[in-house]
Amino acid sequence: MASFKVAGHFAASLLFGGIVCSAIFMPAVAQEVNPDQILKALSPAVTRGLSVPAEAVTSDADHTFTENLRHHACSLDLDESDHFAELAKERPQIDLNIYFNYNSAAITAKAEPQLKELGKALSDPRLENATILIGAHTDARGSDKYNQKLSERRAEAVRGYLVDKLKIPADNLSTAGYGKRNLKNKADPFAAENRRVQIVNLGPSTAAKR
Repeated sequence: MASFKVAGHFAASLLFGGIVCSAIFMPAVAQEVNPDQILKALSPAVTRGLSVPAEAVTSDADHTFTENLRHHACSLDLDESDHFAELAKERPQIDLNIYFNYNSAAITAKAEPQLKELGKALSDPRLENATILIGAHTDARGSDKYNQKLSERRAEAVRGYLVDKLKIPADNLSTAGYGKRNLKNKADPFAAENRRVQIVNLGPSTAAKR
């Protein structure tokens, strides 16, 4: 009888331990965002038309900055990305959970469905001429320098996937890495929502309107 009780307690401990380990080590499964949701988020609130109006860019300097992004082959530097962070506050945007290998910019198979949904949205006529900036963010683990470089490589990886696999025009996409500078959840610097990819619609190119 005693042996049975010991075995029962042992089994219960294993079960409880498994539940606890799962809660600690298994990441929460984020809900995938579909193309309609992405389109809605990236559409300007000021219009129900098919394109973002030129008025969304509020100054000549900002307009020039946005237009130059279409010819930016590498990630924005720190000053440029800080400028963009301010500019982006007034632009339609959405945060997506894109899964990468640990401490890596390698896109996982788990991330591909969400990237394909993003590709469908960016191929829609309402966004096909938009200037889109892909901003990657990390949580607070690790040094500033390491996280900055990692976020830049992750943003570039997303851009590369969209261009190479989904045929989104390269000129439409620019990237920025923010490292851990712009935490979404400042109260919990290590929270999962800090590890995100931010997609921002900066408006149509001048060439698209000619």
